[in-house]
Amino acid sequence: MDLSAMVQEVFAPGGVLARADVHFQPRQGQTQMALAVAETVEKGGALVVEAGTGVGKTFAYLVPALLSGERVLLSTATKALQDQLFSRDLPQVAQTLGLPVRMALLKGRASYLCLYRMEQARHDVSGSGPGVARVLARVERWSQGTRSGDLAELTGLDERSPVVPLITSTRENCLGSLCPRFRECHVHLARREALAADIVVINHHLFFADVAVRESGMAELLPTVRVVVFDEAHQINETGVQFLGLSLSTGQLIDFGKDLLVAGLQHARGFADWTGLAHRLDQSVRDLRLAGGTRAIDTRLRWTGEAPEGCAPDAWQAALRGVALACAQAQEALDAASETAIDFVRLYERGAELLARLSHFAGSAKLDAVRWAELGAQLRLTESPLDIAEAMRARILASPADQVDDDGWPGESAPGPGRAWIFTSATLGDDDKLSWFTERAGLQDARILRVPSPFDYALQAALYVPGHLPSPSDPAHSAMLARWVAHWAAQLGGRTLVLTTSLKALRTIGDALKAQFSATGVLDVLVQGEWPKRALMERFREGGDHGQRGCVLVASATFWEGFDVPGDALQLVVIDKLPFPPPGDPLVEARTQRIEKNGGKAFRSYALPEAAVALKQGAGRLIRRETDRGLLVVGDTRLVTMGYGKRLLGALPPMRRLESEAEFEAAVQALTRTSTTDQTFP
Repeated sequence: MDLSAMVQEVFAPGGVLARADVHFQPRQGQTQMALAVAETVEKGGALVVEAGTGVGKTFAYLVPALLSGERVLLSTATKALQDQLFSRDLPQVAQTLGLPVRMALLKGRASYLCLYRMEQARHDVSGSGPGVARVLARVERWSQGTRSGDLAELTGLDERSPVVPLITSTRENCLGSLCPRFRECHVHLARREALAADIVVINHHLFFADVAVRESGMAELLPTVRVVVFDEAHQINETGVQFLGLSLSTGQLIDFGKDLLVAGLQHARGFADWTGLAHRLDQSVRDLRLAGGTRAIDTRLRWTGEAPEGCAPDAWQAALRGVALACAQAQEALDAASETAIDFVRLYERGAELLARLSHFAGSAKLDAVRWAELGAQLRLTESPLDIAEAMRARILASPADQVDDDGWPGESAPGPGRAWIFTSATLGDDDKLSWFTERAGLQDARILRVPSPFDYALQAALYVPGHLPSPSDPAHSAMLARWVAHWAAQLGGRTLVLTTSLKALRTIGDALKAQFSATGVLDVLVQGEWPKRALMERFREGGDHGQRGCVLVASATFWEGFDVPGDALQLVVIDKLPFPPPGDPLVEARTQRIEKNGGKAFRSYALPEAAVALKQGAGRLIRRETDRGLLVVGDTRLVTMGYGKRLLGALPPMRRLESEAEFEAAVQALTRTSTTDQTFP
């Protein structure tokens, strides 16, 4: 029996999945996708599948991947989704199919405990404060029993904790095989398990980091894998450009100085003026940060000349030279002390790489790249390609025979079909060719499949655009929207998610809602940034104050996708404005200029598709299963007054439209009734 026939049997009425789960319902779209994946696995090539919410895309690619008997690489967007895929979905499918599959989970090195750096942190904890010492002691106790060293096992450890960088390694500071704890190294052991596994689960960040630097073990792993699946594939372009360019942060430089001081005082005290060297480096980094100016946090400065926009070129170049000089002085001392300890050898290599990056940023940017400086808690210099299309075609999608040997992959082709590439997500574009995704990922020649959601959106959901709100450009917009949301959230008893398009709106709406409900205590208002993301999600799902009060969550950025709240806990999603790309962003401007230069219309071919995909992602938070009911509100009248609104409306799920406040009120009342009765949502 060929693979397609086996897949058909698994998903058929009375098939393997139906026999294993009495609640399984065959879905035409899921079977269609699974058969397309099976055909691609058998023949090779690239398949791009947009599978609407509820299709069951995870099983649709896992079943043919496992039945094929091939080694498979599964890449998803986040570490949380990795854990879900590895711990729940993959074992469930393997058990249902009765297949003995060796599975491995591989994350980036920042996810694993570094035993050597933990020991160093223990020796240096005296100056870090009692809070750090307590967390370190807890990490040490856990380290004695963990097998994987995955910090996700350590319940309660906030990923933002200052302890995390003390107990994890980076590519820059890892000692590799020369580390005295190498045989016990959790990163090394995870890579070994991955090389021996049939199915390896990674994330997009790890994949593209490896494509860029060829050091994480993927260079060995990928050539032995014939089937590669990218789930949540809509994120691969933005993830890829992060790693396929070049970056340098003041944080990297400061960490280098700290490690220089620690290693010098520990292994070669008196050999050099380590304190003075570290101080000069720290001061030069501060001077560079000051040269960037005192603009608002998260500002991105365009950089087309000798210095970023708004920075004095002479002062900027002088600051870069100052950092380079401090690094060079440190290099001299490290070179002289290199035979004293292995730490100095690795530090010298780090210093050399930092100097190379400083030299690069002191010169002009590449013609096909965009450069900017980002001001935040630290200063980050970035030079990036505009998309990943060229890299995908030349370095990833090309057959092994087409790839150059020094790229890290073998140059011989294996007999039989070529590698199979599967790219899937619920949102990949707003046209039949999915060009928003395929053009940027170099996948114009891929097979395209669009599988609609099986949900009855006209029955389950409704869309409303409040006509009384001012223009999105009006300074009063966010405050007026917040008052409107407060009224209806109170009617619903919470169950409301507000998605904002900017941090400014996030703060304005969050503060207004907190002020509204702080006195009465009727609802809990959660605002992104006040808690770790995982804690916010858990608290919202269970209801505010552990289910005692209703909940309103105001969020931006990452909550537009990957936030899954099925059931009655979420019944109102409010999007403040149409999510057009920010016009002042250097990457957005460079992409816009490229389109205009080539004779295109940037708004139609770039801004509108971007907004359509983001709007679709945000709307996707509302209905997560067949029994969900809810309302989507877009607080931007341009959706119904501007000509381009039709295209954006067309990208949304086919919800019914509410035309007036009275109709919206009736829909809210229906929701409040159906939360306590069996009445149908009208």
